[in-house]
Amino acid sequence: MPVANLSLQILPVVKEEKIYPLVDQVIQMIQTSGLKYIVGPMETTIEGELDTLLDMVKKAQQVCVQGGASRVISVIKIDYKPDGVTMDEKTHPYR
Repeated sequence: MPVANLSLQILPVVKEEKIYPLVDQVIQMIQTSGLKYIVGPMETTIEGELDTLLDMVKKAQQVCVQGGASRVISVIKIDYKPDGVTMDEKTHPYR
């Protein structure tokens, strides 16, 4: 299956002081996945097979709920093409 990019912005509905710790738990879950990723100030972009990336979104939701979120809002963007697309091909001129 070709490589795709998925950007995830996750917004757990919790008290303000709990937002960053929950987002940090989601980022840790992404880190342990072994997938290539880049953390940005507003979202994290992950590279992998589309099914795997969509599973990561589901797991991110579960991490937040298990952490006490009464609701989780996720904004995702997906870049997919049949031959695959990498983060490096889009960002290499700027790094």
